[in-house]
Amino acid sequence: MRILVIGSGAREHALAWKCLQSPLAERVYVAPGNGGTAAVARNLPVPADDVAGLVRAARKERIGLAVLGPESAVAAGVGDALREAGIPVFGPGRAAGRIESSKAFAREVMLRAGIPAPESETFTEPGPARRWARRYGGRVAVKADGLALGKGVIVCDTPEQADQVIDEMLVQRRFGQAGATIVIQERLEGSELSVFGLTDGRRVIPLAPARDFKRARDGDEGPNTGGMGAYSPPVGVTPELVDEVTRRVLVPAIQELARRGLEYRGVLYAGLMLTSEGVRVLEFNARFGDPEAQVILPRLSSDLVPLLVSAALGELPAHPWLEWSDRAAVGVVVASGGYPEGYETGFVIEGLSTVPKDVLVFHAGSRAVEGRGLVTSGGRVLTMVGLGASVEEARMAALSGAVRVRFPGAFFRRDIAHEAVRA
Repeated sequence: MRILVIGSGAREHALAWKCLQSPLAERVYVAPGNGGTAAVARNLPVPADDVAGLVRAARKERIGLAVLGPESAVAAGVGDALREAGIPVFGPGRAAGRIESSKAFAREVMLRAGIPAPESETFTEPGPARRWARRYGGRVAVKADGLALGKGVIVCDTPEQADQVIDEMLVQRRFGQAGATIVIQERLEGSELSVFGLTDGRRVIPLAPARDFKRARDGDEGPNTGGMGAYSPPVGVTPELVDEVTRRVLVPAIQELARRGLEYRGVLYAGLMLTSEGVRVLEFNARFGDPEAQVILPRLSSDLVPLLVSAALGELPAHPWLEWSDRAAVGVVVASGGYPEGYETGFVIEGLSTVPKDVLVFHAGSRAVEGRGLVTSGGRVLTMVGLGASVEEARMAALSGAVRVRFPGAFFRRDIAHEAVRA
């Protein structure tokens, strides 16, 4: 079988790497890919949201399975077009994918399905939004309704900060049309958790949980990013808790989408907060998380490809057996200086040849330039993944890889998964 992974990030590198381990994979393509995927698969120079271009490429290469990576591909309707062309797709269509691309739609789904979530409200005008935020003393999360590359959620501490963020989104249009509607959510206290469920539109199979770290700097300081690192399994998270999330969150969401006539085939990602009152859903994503995929997939001992194919065809087995490694995985993102705000690219990436052989290196913001080698091309450049008998061992392995990578402005968090070590 020829497999097409759509996207250019570290998540897509990890997916291609995992698919290549399957005896079912004749060849793996990545569109458009990056400097790292070019070393393990064949890159196709087609953007992830180029619907017509991806259909042409899939037909030309006789693709037997397409895997949607980023939210941009889902929102563009790539899944719909490929299915219409007769190509099995692991990933939802545009309409079902609104559970990520529209925070307001996701809120409707959660309310209707009875999914536990924070108090929230949807706004298009700044006045009512400011008044609602003040009910919570300004301790709220303000979310752009549409896609904003992981940067459309601003956590506020004071009424003044909430007012400023609301004005930036609704008045100054900081996120353009994506922020023309906003959702404001009460701010909760607790530990965050990511749980993923593979689904064929009826059944849901949970994967191993992970915890990611969104703030740019150590100690959870700095602005929100797309994710600066992750680890699996998270401290204090039991199989019983994952079962509860599957039963109370993932299954009801899929059932509510189906009730609306929206068949969801792919992976549904629930971003959760573990509060003193129980699990609460902060957001849904319509694809594998990044950087969570980079630490979950290396722990999966089972063949991933049959699961992807079964979900794409609407034929997931009722009682699948997934085998997981007992080893922990920790991923540390090496980012460009200034990320997630302004940053420069085009710097030569040095030190990759000195990274320990047992550290996995998943590329995101890298590209090959003739005569220069690999250079930076994005904000999150690499994810270094360490595996170990304990989280501490895996963490030290990941950091041993991160410290060897060099380019001007490179930085990474040194406290990823440190909570598990303290525990």
